[in-house]
Order: sequence, then C-alpha cells, then structure tokens
Amino acid sequence: MLEANVLNSSLAELSQLSYMDLSGNYFGARPIPDFIGSLTQLRYLNLSSAGFSGIIPQSIGNLSNLVVLDISYGFLVVDDFTWFSSLLSLKSLDLNHVWIDKPPNLQKVLLSMISSLQELSLSGCRLSNSHFHRMHLELNITTFHHSNTLFSRQFVPRYQVLSVEAVVSFVQFYGREVHGAFNQCIRMSASCSGGTESIYGNKLVGEIPTSLGRLAALRELNLGWNELKGSIPMSIRNLLLLQKLDLHSNLLNGRIPFSLGQLSNLEILSLAFNWFQGIITEKHFTNTSMLTTLDALSNYRLSFKISPNWKPPFQISSLRLGSCKIESEFPEWIRAQTSLEYLDLSNPSISGPLPDWVGDLPLQPNYSRVLDILHLKNNHFNGSIPDSMCNVTSYIMVVNLSRNMLSGTLPDCFGNLQNLKVLIVSSNRLSGVIPSSLGNLDKDGTARIDSRFIDSEIFAEPSEITSADPPFATLDHNSFHGELPKTLANCTRLALLNLGENRFFGNIPKWIGENITFLNILRLHKNSFTGPVPVELCECSKLQIMDLGENKLTGTIPRCFQNFSAMTGGKTRLMSSENYNLFTIKFEQSLSLVMKGVLLEYTENLRYVVNLDHYSNKLVGEIPKELVLLSGLLGLNLSKNHLTGRIPDRIGDMNSLESLDLSINHLSGIIPQSLSALTFLSHLNLSHNNLSGKIPTGSQLQTLTDPSIYAANNELCSSPLPINCNHDEVPETGRNAEEDEDDDGDEKIWIYGATCGFTTGFMGIVGILVLKNRWRLVFFNFVEYYIGKKL
Repeated sequence: MLEANVLNSSLAELSQLSYMDLSGNYFGARPIPDFIGSLTQLRYLNLSSAGFSGIIPQSIGNLSNLVVLDISYGFLVVDDFTWFSSLLSLKSLDLNHVWIDKPPNLQKVLLSMISSLQELSLSGCRLSNSHFHRMHLELNITTFHHSNTLFSRQFVPRYQVLSVEAVVSFVQFYGREVHGAFNQCIRMSASCSGGTESIYGNKLVGEIPTSLGRLAALRELNLGWNELKGSIPMSIRNLLLLQKLDLHSNLLNGRIPFSLGQLSNLEILSLAFNWFQGIITEKHFTNTSMLTTLDALSNYRLSFKISPNWKPPFQISSLRLGSCKIESEFPEWIRAQTSLEYLDLSNPSISGPLPDWVGDLPLQPNYSRVLDILHLKNNHFNGSIPDSMCNVTSYIMVVNLSRNMLSGTLPDCFGNLQNLKVLIVSSNRLSGVIPSSLGNLDKDGTARIDSRFIDSEIFAEPSEITSADPPFATLDHNSFHGELPKTLANCTRLALLNLGENRFFGNIPKWIGENITFLNILRLHKNSFTGPVPVELCECSKLQIMDLGENKLTGTIPRCFQNFSAMTGGKTRLMSSENYNLFTIKFEQSLSLVMKGVLLEYTENLRYVVNLDHYSNKLVGEIPKELVLLSGLLGLNLSKNHLTGRIPDRIGDMNSLESLDLSINHLSGIIPQSLSALTFLSHLNLSHNNLSGKIPTGSQLQTLTDPSIYAANNELCSSPLPINCNHDEVPETGRNAEEDEDDDGDEKIWIYGATCGFTTGFMGIVGILVLKNRWRLVFFNFVEYYIGKKL
C-alpha cells in the first residue's frame, strides 16, 4: 500500500494513458485531483479505497472513453450527476459507499441518459425514496446492486411500477436494509426477459405474490434469507424457463405444490430451513429430468414417502434431506443415482442397518469439485459398519455416521483411504481398539479424521474443504478401549484430538507432545488413563483446550504449562490465521466441556473457549504458581484431586477467568485478596478444603453469595458464611508459599552478606598483623597488659 499526501500532477503528462488503478492506497483524505479529467484516453479508472475525500470533481466527466469507473469506499460525496451524462461509453459504475447527497438529476442521468451502462452498484449510498420517484427504467443494465441502502417499504413498489423492460438480465437487492411487503415488490412487466431475480438476504416480509408467475422468462429466482411466509404460489408453474429456485431460510409453510414437478428446466431447488409440511411423493418430480440439486434441509414437518421401486427422471449430484421425515429404511431409489457428490440424510429417523449397496454408490469424483460428502448422522442405524463402506469412500472426503446405534469395530480399511478427510463416528456403540491404520491418514500432510467435533449440519460447499485444512481426530462417546496406537504419532498436523468418553487406558503417550505440536484441542475426558501428566505436552504451545478430567492420573501438575501461549492470550489462539481453518470449515462444530460446574455444549462460540480441566484425578502437590501466567484462561478446573499447599497469591493475574473450581482438595492457608480482581468470574467453588481466615471482598466476589462456594472449610469466616471473624485475632497478612520463599531467600542473603563481611574484616586485621612488625608488637603488648590487669 502506498501512502502520500498528494497525487503528483506530473501524471497529467501521460496523455495516452488508458488504464489507471490507484485502489487500495491512501492519499491522506485529500480531494481527487482535477487533472485526472485531462487524461481523456482513459478507459479504466479505479480509485476505490484510495483514501480520497470531498466532492467528486466534475472534470471526470471529460473522460468520454471511460468504460469502467470505480470510486467506491472512500470519503466521497456526489452532489450533482450532470457530468456523468458525458460518459457515453461507460458500462460499469461502482459508487458503493459514496454519499449521494440528494442530487435532483440522479435518475435522469444514470437511468436514462447513459445508454451503455450495464452494471451499476449503489450499495451503502444512503439512498432513499426521493432519489427514485416515478422512475422508468429503459436501459440495458445487466447488474443493478443497491444493497445496504435505506429504502422503506414504499420504495420497492415505486421502483417496480417503473416497468423494468427490455433486456434486464440481473436485478439484485442484496443486503440487509430492503424492507417491505414482498407482494408489493414484484410488479415487473411480463415482457421482462430477465435471467435472474435476486432479493437475497434482506428483510422482506409477506407472501410470495401470484404475480410472480408473469415473469415467464425468468431463469433464476433467489429469495433466500428473508422473512417471507405463506406457501409457494401455484403460478410458479408458469416459469417454464426457470433453472434455479432458491427459497431457503425464510418462514414459508404449507404444502409443496405439485406444479414444481412441471418445471422441466429446473436444475437447482432449495427449500431448506423453512416450515413446509405435507408429503413429498413421486408426483412432485414428474418432469424434472434436469434436476441436479435438491435441498430440503431442516423442514421438520416435511415427509418423503416415495416408493422403493420409483425410477427418478433425474440424476442428482447433491441431495440434502436432513431433518425431513423419511421414517423407513434407507431409501431404495437413491441406489439408482449415478452422479451423487453430496448425500445428506441426517436426522430423518431412518432405521435398520446400513445397506451393503451403500458401498456401491457411484460417488465418483468430479475433479472440478474438491469434496464428496456422505452424511448419515442422527438416525437409528444399527448393526455394524459394512466393509463395503470402504468402496464408497475410495473417493469421498467426508463420512458422517455419528449419533446412531452402530456397533462392532471400526473397519481397518478406513485408514487406507486416499482421499478421506473427515471420518465422523461419534456417539455410537462402537468398540474394540483404534485401527493402527488410522495413522496413515496424515501421511501426505492432509487432514483426515473426525467423529464428533464436526458432527452437526454440514453447510460446506465441496470447494471449501481442501487438503490444506487441519486434521481432526475425534472418536468420543463410544466404547473404544486399549492403549492409543503409536501410529497416530504420524498425524503430525493434527489440530484436534478428542477421545473422550471411551475406555482407553495406559499412560498418556509422550508422542502427543513430541510429534503433534500443532494441537489446538486435546480432550481425553472420562477414560482410564493412568500415570503422570507428561511434561512433553508442554511442547503443544498452541493448545487452547486441554481436558484430562475423570481419569486416574497421578503425580504433580507440570510447571511448564506456562508454555501454552494460546492460553496466555498470545497470537497462537484459534482465531489466528494459521489455525482459523479449524473453525471456518462450514460445519456446525460442537464440543462438550465442563464449564461453570455444568456440562456445556459449545458450537459456534467454540473458537473463543480457553479451558484447562484436570477434574477428578489423583494429582498431588501444590498448584504451580506458573499457572497464573495463563491469563487467557476462561475456565480452570482442578477439583477432586489431592492438591495441597496454598492458592497462588497472584491468582488475580488470570484476569480472563470466568470459572474457577478448586474444590475437594487439601488446600490450606488464606484465600488471596487478589481473587477479587477477577472481574469476569461468575462461577467459583473452593469448598471441601482446609482454607482459613477471612473471605476476601471485592466488587465481583460480592455477587457470589452462595455459601456452598466455601463449604467445609472450618476455619473460614465472613460473608457469605454465617461465621463472623474474631476481631481480637490478628489476621494473617495474606502471605502465601511463594512469599515465604521470597522472605526466606532475603534472610539467607542477609546472613551470607554479614558472614562474608565479618570474614573479610577479620582476615584484613590478621593480614596487617602479619605484615607490620610494629603493629604486631603494639597489639601483643596491649593484649598482655589487658589480660594482666584482669588477673
């Protein structure tokens, strides 16, 4: 990026210049220089985000050869559009986030006089109804953006009364501030040969008007992410050229009309995230031979009752029926689909075993796409995972079988799949040992395993998951047992390792810290791991969540935990660029953690969680004072161990703590006053220890009034306990172990210094007596005289 206070006027000498791009620089909020208007041969001028300010100079109107003009995203104002009428060659004009200060000739110039204009962008221009009063569009605009404007419900009818005629092929209201009733929005001429009508991502309400059927030439209709309600109008059958219909994420309800089955050119149909109801049968797809995408996700009242003998007229590539009702065994008609790339049958209550023929589904790779997905989570599948699944996954990158009732072992062949990126098998009844072949999944440096972390609705487009994304290894909520296979050490790029709620035993392997140094989340909760917490884990500096709770770990808490820079609020947090992919693959992520005394499920906000949990083990020794350096921790749970000593005096340095649980240990001494500095603390449990003295006070501690927080500490007093402190007693000064150590050190230094001083002085005197005969005689005479006098 260049920074300058002024644009050098010598550029005016480049009289033959045809292309000028100054975008993305900063020119000190200075006005656009007038001399730019002298570069009459310019065909392309881009001043976007260049730090210019003030009124756009009318001299730009001299650039009659200009084809593209982009002056968006600055501190610029347009107060007169007259000069735009001279830009007779202009095809693309971008005025996004330029303040259009109510020029009276906006509609006349832009929408009438510039006949060549094909693309116009007016997002964030503070436009209002007055700018478009009784407009009449008679131009060749192919793209018209005015998102994030301030049109009220009255704008749209005025705009559409204007008869959008001729060759409009793309009219888009994309943003968040186009309000109004949709039945007033579509009043377009039947002669509109428009290709796309997109009113995506606004706040349109009301029903879809039957007049929509007049747009007989419409090829794409995108009404997603609005607040439309009611049913799909029967007039939809008139849109015989329609190729894409996207109604997702509205409040639409009612039954799906059979007339949709007559749209012979329809390729993409998205009805996801609405409240449609009724039954879908073969009749809804009578004449849909061109259909390639069917998305009905999260329509809980919609049922699919299709004969297993049905022969679909289409060959579909993406089929997403998650959370619809199927309530039968695996749909047999899917077997005939030979082009499937994405199959989502999650949560439709399908029962029975996984059919063997699922492994024969021709989910062939389309090399223009990156991902093939088989998503069967949250059903009632039982029995074992058929070995034939390795056939279907020979090309697929994501397999999700979580939250079913599958039993048996994990097929060993999964570890040999060349393209598998995510394997999701959590919350089943799987048992046995982890196949050692899973260690092969990261041999080429790509991500391969998961079983719960990415286990909800999948929204990822196939192009959004690549081999560069981090690996996931999560096999929780099953009955896997045994020691962890050493081959997993080969998965050196592993970002998440979640083996919680299984029956693993043995020591926590040292190779986790030695080999998997990119680990962000380590969750071994509720297994039977024994032995000490390996100090090698301290090599995983990127750890943001470490949950070793409910095991049988012994020994002390390693002092090297201060190496977890992600827990200190450092730059290696999961929000940082190198780790951000862990949370940007567009799945709904989830992870169970004990925080604030309860088991919580974290999904979208998981990236912000920083937690250290060693609950319910057999750890001994003192709480390392180095732990207070983990200032980014939100949760610290060391309860139900055998910890001794005092609470670190500088516990208040952990200023991000929201949850602190040190209960059921053998801690002693006073509660440090610095605890009152934890301004975000909302859960505290120090019960069942040997703490004594007065409970500290402070603004945040005053809100924690439950006496059970401090229960079973017999020598604690003051509010919220009903025990008053004895004012005759001299209270302890709050000195903790580390302070005592410091004082002991000071005392030792004083003793050493005094001894050294005495020794030095004594040796100096002796040295003088040895070297000076006269002094020696005087000294001995004095001693002889003094002793003789005493006798």
